[in-house]
Amino acid sequence: MVPVSAPLAWAVFCGTTFGVGLWSMVSLIPRLGRPRLASRVAPYVLDVSAEARALVGRTTVDPIPVLGTLFSPAFGALQRALSSVLGGTETIERRLRQSGSAGSVDEFRSAQLVWALVSLAGGGVLIVALPSLRALPLIAQIAFPVIAGLCGALLRDWLLHRAATVRLARMDSELPTILEFLTLSLSAGEGILDSLRRVSATSSGELSREFAGIVAEVHTGVPLASALHSLSRGLQLPALTRFVDQVTGALDRGSPLAEVLRAQAQDAREAAKRGLLEVAGKKEVAMLVPVVFLILPMTILFAVFPGIFVLQAGF
Repeated sequence: MVPVSAPLAWAVFCGTTFGVGLWSMVSLIPRLGRPRLASRVAPYVLDVSAEARALVGRTTVDPIPVLGTLFSPAFGALQRALSSVLGGTETIERRLRQSGSAGSVDEFRSAQLVWALVSLAGGGVLIVALPSLRALPLIAQIAFPVIAGLCGALLRDWLLHRAATVRLARMDSELPTILEFLTLSLSAGEGILDSLRRVSATSSGELSREFAGIVAEVHTGVPLASALHSLSRGLQLPALTRFVDQVTGALDRGSPLAEVLRAQAQDAREAAKRGLLEVAGKKEVAMLVPVVFLILPMTILFAVFPGIFVLQAGF
């Protein structure tokens, strides 16, 4: 058995890293030849062909094909372990839909695992680099990188939750204006589908993009009511759910949509006003902080300083 010295071990490690890096750079070069017929047809027959699913699974190892091929078994096992520990696949699907992300749950879990591994490595580097952390007990030195990795995974989940919450709040604020726009279009004699198309074409908000997706689905043959219900189930925004229920109910009963949407727009405005009043009531104490600690001291200073200056100048 050949003894391995420290310089030889470092040379093997650096050479392996350099080789994998060069291989990865070569794999990222775009291919000049045309893809094979099987590669072009496979994405369209995934639901009926196991061979197509296997072929697509072998060729989708982004972002770096070489590293994805080398570490995909271990990466997949870690991803499944992370999903079993954190759980909530349905919650992740809903948050991805609410945040407007086009990624899947597997892609999110992969990104979450990357965040956890990077945080774990960063915690290990801090333990090695900082003498104060090296002075901690061994159990604390082992627990610190693990806690850092867990915090990285939870941070990625929190960022997704925040993105979904911000996007839902933006759509909730856009809904009254869009309802009024739909009411004007319906009053002018247009149908509900034409009104949705006009709204999605003339505005640029988050809800307008969702309505553009509804129009595209209807053009592919999906019924309007089914597309609207799918949108409400995916976003789970209470105001939008009421809008969908009222529109589909009016379409089933033959009720005038313009009056229904006008009433709902008024209700949405009133709900927004009540929301602002509730937020103002909750922030009342916080709003007193700048008044008490900033405005009031400056007011007292401006009121007292001239008198003190006059007294000092006169005496």
